[in-house]
Amino acid sequence: MNRKSLDNPSDNSLSRVDGAVKVTGTATYSAEYVVPELAHAVLVTSTIAKGSITAIESQEAEAAPGVLAVISHLNAIEVPGWPARKQPAERAPVGTAFRVFYDPLIYFDGQPVAMVVAGTREQAVHAASLVRVTYRKEIHQTHFEKNTSKAGIPLNVQRAKNSPFQDYARGDAAALTNAEVRIEAEYTIPTQHHQPLEPHAIIAVWEADDKLTVYDKNQGVKSAQGQLAQAFKLPREKVQVVATYIGGAFGSGIRVWPHTMAAVMAAKQVKRPVKLVLGREQMFTSVGYRPYTVQKLTLGASKTGQLAGIMHEGTGQTSAYEEHLERTVLASRALYASAYAATRYRLLPLDVNTPTWMRGPGDATGMFALESAMDELAFALKMDPLEFRLKNYAESDPERNLPWSAKSLRECYELGAEKFGWKNRMQEPRSVKRGGMLLGSGMASSLYGFHRHPSKARALMQADGSVIVQSATMDIGPGTGTAMTRIAAKVLGVNAKKIRFELGHSALPDAPGQNGSSTIPSVGSAVHVVCEALKSKLVTLAGEMSERFRSGGQPVVRNGQVFSSGEDKEGINYSDILKYHQLKELEVTEESKSGAERDQYSMYSFGCHFVEVEVDPLTGEVRVTRVVTCADVGTIINYKTARSQSIGGVVGGIGMALMEHSAMDHRFGRYVTNDFASYHIPVHADVPPIEVYYIDKPDVHVNPIGSKGLGEIAIVGVAGAIANAVFHATGKRVRELPITPDKLI
Repeated sequence: MNRKSLDNPSDNSLSRVDGAVKVTGTATYSAEYVVPELAHAVLVTSTIAKGSITAIESQEAEAAPGVLAVISHLNAIEVPGWPARKQPAERAPVGTAFRVFYDPLIYFDGQPVAMVVAGTREQAVHAASLVRVTYRKEIHQTHFEKNTSKAGIPLNVQRAKNSPFQDYARGDAAALTNAEVRIEAEYTIPTQHHQPLEPHAIIAVWEADDKLTVYDKNQGVKSAQGQLAQAFKLPREKVQVVATYIGGAFGSGIRVWPHTMAAVMAAKQVKRPVKLVLGREQMFTSVGYRPYTVQKLTLGASKTGQLAGIMHEGTGQTSAYEEHLERTVLASRALYASAYAATRYRLLPLDVNTPTWMRGPGDATGMFALESAMDELAFALKMDPLEFRLKNYAESDPERNLPWSAKSLRECYELGAEKFGWKNRMQEPRSVKRGGMLLGSGMASSLYGFHRHPSKARALMQADGSVIVQSATMDIGPGTGTAMTRIAAKVLGVNAKKIRFELGHSALPDAPGQNGSSTIPSVGSAVHVVCEALKSKLVTLAGEMSERFRSGGQPVVRNGQVFSSGEDKEGINYSDILKYHQLKELEVTEESKSGAERDQYSMYSFGCHFVEVEVDPLTGEVRVTRVVTCADVGTIINYKTARSQSIGGVVGGIGMALMEHSAMDHRFGRYVTNDFASYHIPVHADVPPIEVYYIDKPDVHVNPIGSKGLGEIAIVGVAGAIANAVFHATGKRVRELPITPDKLI
């Protein structure tokens, strides 16, 4: 086992290959492309949460300097892929994505109701302030707790027999009912919003009536290409989506949102390229959020600490027009060896915009509740929380009754506990002080499902021996290009400086969007496979140049050369191979995808977090003072960027646990925490020393590179570990996030 920490890095990790262009400001983001005759659009949004538009007065705005158009449902172009408008307008059936400027109906506060297009942004902002919209208001429902009786089974679960969101049960329920020690508790996660530094932005350019180019902040250029092609009834190849650089997204860029459609429609209507940049306030109602979720956990165990049963029920918020499903309760089926386990998941539709996936979607929410409940039960048993988890360690997947493809969670526990000094922890809450502060230690497990999607990559060897590798994947910040460069360099045996990885353009070979920790397992496998194919071609071509390559030995590549064997001291340079064969370049395209292994093994990433907190006994202020995090995610491709991912996940978990809360004034159905000043996220002063460790053992069953996803698991469980540490410090159990001073005083 190769246990490594990058707090003292000793490996040969690559620094970010795009680091220089980002820190020097020469990287081009979606709003920064230079396009001739560019017009600017600004949205006008609704001031009610439910009802309909009765009138739009736009004459004054239309007469303002520089204005090209004021677009609304009254004059917007028809989108060919949408159904014909109905008169009178009818509310869309559940499961229908919101259609911008389609009809006068209002579904949520902040909904786009009009858009001003002008020659400059300043002109558009001014004209937008002149648009007057009147409404017929209806009674809206945005308060989660007051509407829980309306929660129901989501339609896609009712329709899909094999949906993982179906009600689930295994074993005998009596085991939980008759358990010697039981706890039952309810846990609440409030609405939380993605807060990337770069706001969402799009430039839409109709190159011709049937040719569209979009520069968009999007986590999946191929899926966006397909959605736009379908909406505007264009061949896929006639739509190109570009998102080379993205300034953070956390899940907010997974889909094509209404503002993107609005900009594309406007560009078609005014016959000019159109740029639309969302304001920070509009980020709260335009690109999704982590949904408000309430969970009820019932756990039972014997007096010796053996789990008898787990019952996990969750209800998540969604919009009135779409069903957003999350993995909230699924970890409770697989993480611990409990003979009885049952889960139940419901949705509560409200008059809000649709949620979306936010880092660690579903699992970060569900594991806060599960790991808090496990800590509560351990305390009731008077058992160390880590010992309790080890006692109920699942050696195989109890849900699917399959062996794990690989699982080193036990080693994570051992390593994390050792580095944290867990053995010195006093069991009794509120028993340790330091400098007048209450000191607490908590831990939690982490689990996230493995996702691998079919992916393609192209590799081009140039005449000078340099290599271009291409795939239509994305990089929302974790260092995708760096990891892919590392994979290619290792396979081809060349210096990483001779490799350029191209991404973020829908014209490149097919790849999934960057979400669900699937990029390294999916695209990384494709890069590995295509570079192996390129290497094989080079070896074959070298064999045609020299007899010693045909002597039956095993050729190898290193330092940009092909050798007839590992002992051979005289190699042939890649550039000489191409020159000999009169090739300007050598090109290979390959696809990589899953096989039968998905039905033979259960595949997850695992990990754990150990957290120390200080709590001021007078004010209730909580400070996270130390974190040790350890992950089992198979092979670590590039330690330096992996460590950054883990640290970022922990920082996100600190925000989730202690600060983040999108507060709504339910009188209006409107968010009041709608900027960086009022929506609190961690700053440097809130981030403690974070030690990062990996087991770094390849999972030989999941893919050719033995690597599983890291991005999501880095945050999953962090909030639970912090909540458990706060309980240990104070003796007060906080089950509703965020853990703010008012809940501890």
